[in-house]
Amino acid sequence: MSGNASGIIPLEEGWNDEIKAKAIDKLEAMLNGGLKSGETNMFGPREYVQIYTTCYDMCTQRSPYNWSRELYQRHGETIERYLASTVIPALRDKTGQGGTTLLTELQHRWGDHQIMNKWLKKFFTYLDRYYVKHHSLPTLSQAGLRCFRTHVYDEMKRETTAAILGLINDEREGQIIDKSLVKSIVELYENMGMGSLDAYNGDLEEPLLQSTREFYAKRREEWINDSTPDYLVKAEEALQEERSRVADYLSSSSEPKILRVVEEEILEKVELVLLEKETSGCRALLQNDKSEDLSRMFRLFQRLENGLTPIAAIVQEFITSMGQEILKRRQARLDGGEKDKNDDPKFVKAIIELHEKYLGVVKKDFSGHSLFQKALKDAFVEIVNKNVGSFTNAELMSTFCDRILKSGGEKLSEAEVEESLDRIVQLFSYLTDKDLFAEIYRNQLSKRLLNQRSTSDDAEKLMIAKLKVQCGTQFTSKMEGMLADLAVGSQQRTEFEQRMRQVETSLDFSVQVLTTGFWPTYKSPQVTLTEEMNKCMKVFREWHELKHQKRKLGWVLTQGSATVRGTFGKKSYEIQVSTLQAIALDALSGGETLSFEDLSQRLNLEETILKPLMHSLSCGKYKVIAKTPASNKINTTDKFTANAKFSSNMRKIRIPMASLDANFNTKKVEEDRSIAIEAAIVRIMKARKTLQHQQLLSEVLAQLSFFNPNPRVVKKRIEALIDREYLERGTDNPGVYNYLA
Repeated sequence: MSGNASGIIPLEEGWNDEIKAKAIDKLEAMLNGGLKSGETNMFGPREYVQIYTTCYDMCTQRSPYNWSRELYQRHGETIERYLASTVIPALRDKTGQGGTTLLTELQHRWGDHQIMNKWLKKFFTYLDRYYVKHHSLPTLSQAGLRCFRTHVYDEMKRETTAAILGLINDEREGQIIDKSLVKSIVELYENMGMGSLDAYNGDLEEPLLQSTREFYAKRREEWINDSTPDYLVKAEEALQEERSRVADYLSSSSEPKILRVVEEEILEKVELVLLEKETSGCRALLQNDKSEDLSRMFRLFQRLENGLTPIAAIVQEFITSMGQEILKRRQARLDGGEKDKNDDPKFVKAIIELHEKYLGVVKKDFSGHSLFQKALKDAFVEIVNKNVGSFTNAELMSTFCDRILKSGGEKLSEAEVEESLDRIVQLFSYLTDKDLFAEIYRNQLSKRLLNQRSTSDDAEKLMIAKLKVQCGTQFTSKMEGMLADLAVGSQQRTEFEQRMRQVETSLDFSVQVLTTGFWPTYKSPQVTLTEEMNKCMKVFREWHELKHQKRKLGWVLTQGSATVRGTFGKKSYEIQVSTLQAIALDALSGGETLSFEDLSQRLNLEETILKPLMHSLSCGKYKVIAKTPASNKINTTDKFTANAKFSSNMRKIRIPMASLDANFNTKKVEEDRSIAIEAAIVRIMKARKTLQHQQLLSEVLAQLSFFNPNPRVVKKRIEALIDREYLERGTDNPGVYNYLA
């Protein structure tokens, strides 16, 4: 290049002879001729430096020969001209020839544009560094992208978007497409956002979401006649495919939006239809133990905002119906003539098995989700608190525990005992009348302990510990006190045995001292004891008073036990009986015959106690006493004598006797409830000082966890506290209570 005498490069000369001829025309020719794969070194170092130097010189000449503005302008015009004359016609020529053809051409032209943009930026680097920066203009790269967006992208985006959507739908139909091609075009859309995803979101994502909605709406109509499990398999596969599709060639930001559209179309709009299908819906899956299908149902509908609520409702209804079937079967057995007893292990085991089964379903198939835990709880609250027959479920459950913990009951290993106790305590947690269970359980515990019928002290402690975890220390304090009594009494018995060795007596005599507040109240008739018994009791009384002068001692003979040696003919037997039975046997041991009245006077026992006593000895399995006339019922006209003909294959026999005390005291339970209600009222009012009636009632009901009190009873206790001046009614509003300190 000659230039003029002063070395100034004229604009047209520098542009046409150097920049256009040696750089731009050559670059366009190479792009139009087709580049080899991976070819990047289109200009050698000497060529590049020469062109760069020309541009540099033209931009650094003094005004008015500084051509920075003109070169910046011609840079844009060059790109615009090339796009308009070469790229757009090529793309239009491919329109209508199929999506892949058009997108392939666009991919090619976009690649060429990036190469052109790169080299032009290299040639005009000085413009970027100084002129663009000084005048706050778009960089050369940005300007090149804007040209492509304005002249190519905006012109062709409708056709290219349609082509992309067509390929995506082809893939959804099972066809194989060129994923790398789609990915490269998606990247083009992303680049057109100039640093944001606005172009991608507006021009591709929105149409894609609409296309996806339409596609899966049709799929929904095609699949809806399938069984629910088959439909859900297809739905899960569709969601996975869409997730993979995004990973393969779409922006990751699209994943939640696309999946949400799919969920709405194939899950949300048909959820109730799928769940309620008669032969394959949620109930049918539960009925047929279809664990895998239930898990899939949970996974899919968990994706929806309230998708699990209707499933949980069906689960609760189903479990409740299964429990009601168990209740109906018990009622049918009773209606069929089976005797109603407080011991029905078949019934309790059925409920335990039902709970165990669906607890497993909730944990495994529904991942322990809180909605399903609540459904299980609500179902079993309804089942467990619905009584059938004359005995409450609380009593049946307590008696079941008694069978497990009592020797001679259920034959279980230690592990099985613990497992059974765990399961029964789970059922216990659903009881509303927990205090009733506690009263019954305490009575049965006392019998096991006093009669030495517990299989294991460790098992007894384990059960109490489990109840303590459920209900707290207050709930189990008396039970723990009973065990503590026996532990302390063991040491006292050892000491007393040493004292008894100094007494001449034919009896092996021991006493268990109990704390009145811990143990149930028992009948204590003033029975006439044998001379030896009186002697031993006197020794103990004197010994005990020396040890514990301030303690009042009372005797409960109905809870005592004895081993009596009986000889019938040539055979001798060890007979395990209660203290009262031992006294009766002693009265008849001389071989004389006594009438019912004679026995009543000699033993000083009233009819209500003597009848069950004599029934156990003369009408049970082991008839050691002969009764005349012979029958299975005791009358006041009967006569009794020792049964000389008694014989048994067992050398040691145990003769049980019907309990003289009720299994539990209903009146005491009601009294305890009244005390608990009043304590809760006072506790609340002391903290709140003033409360409306309805608020006080609500808070009292919320605090009482051991039982479900009747609001009328709560109101009576409020009135009682007002009478005793713990509370007063408001002067202006009688529905408001004030606490009196």
